[in-house]
Amino acid sequence: MRFLRFMTLCALAALSFVACEEEYTTYSDAEYVMFADTMSINMVLPDQEYFSVAVASTVACKYDRTFGVEIVDEGSNAIEGQHFRLLSNSITIPAGKLATEVKVQGLYDNILPTDSLGFTLRLVMPEQLEWELYKDNVQTKVVMYKACPFDVNNFSGWCVVTSLLLRNYPGDNDSYQRLIKTEVHPSVPNTVILRECFYDGYDLTITFDTTDVANPIVTMDKDQLLSDEASVFGQILGDNHILTTHSSYYPSYYNSCQRFVELWNEVYVEDLGEMIGTVGHFYSILEWVSDEEAADLKKQGM
Repeated sequence: MRFLRFMTLCALAALSFVACEEEYTTYSDAEYVMFADTMSINMVLPDQEYFSVAVASTVACKYDRTFGVEIVDEGSNAIEGQHFRLLSNSITIPAGKLATEVKVQGLYDNILPTDSLGFTLRLVMPEQLEWELYKDNVQTKVVMYKACPFDVNNFSGWCVVTSLLLRNYPGDNDSYQRLIKTEVHPSVPNTVILRECFYDGYDLTITFDTTDVANPIVTMDKDQLLSDEASVFGQILGDNHILTTHSSYYPSYYNSCQRFVELWNEVYVEDLGEMIGTVGHFYSILEWVSDEEAADLKKQGM
């Protein structure tokens, strides 16, 4: 546990006992302070100064309010000074404001690509400011993941596809897994061609959105030809084309450090451009492997 000095806490507590002016009240006369959520998930970037963990108040006051922040050792596998550091052991909600943030610096070079690290933060403040309805929000679990620089070439080569689509609609496949070959698209930026991704004879493309490193989204062009209906469904309901695009309900993500994609794609059937029906939204994981791993998988019959 890391606490502020006793005298500092006494001074802060005295300030906190003062009720906020009613003219600043938003939806309740009662003053409560809490973390915005019980879990905060954060990417640690190479040149990132810090990431923020949000703290909120139910009311705004005419004066600054300062509280302590402590690290709870129990249940934490991230080490302060090795994996992260707090930029301050106190936070201030400015006068007239409803929120502030705890600033945490992730130590990028000390975090491994496969690490999933977490630690718990707790607000140090008088019990009167703890809302019984949100008592768990007095502390929050902070989770950190390393975000590696994106290189589209890391998503070319051999790839293992494990898919609920293949489990539900195997077609000519005898497994819900496939070993496929992928290559960088020669003319479309940040796009990879998935050769015979789900069914023999039908290639697909996925595109990596690199505009926000902390939100690594994957998209698919609309109306990509997934397969013919006859070989997958055993009947023809539309124009004998099964089409696909990324799911409109579930986002798809990529991981540059570990070279995998979590893909949600929507599968549907049309007839001369008119929608016949949606087959469903299916989850697949695409994991890129080395030539040596691919050779071993082939020996095993994949």
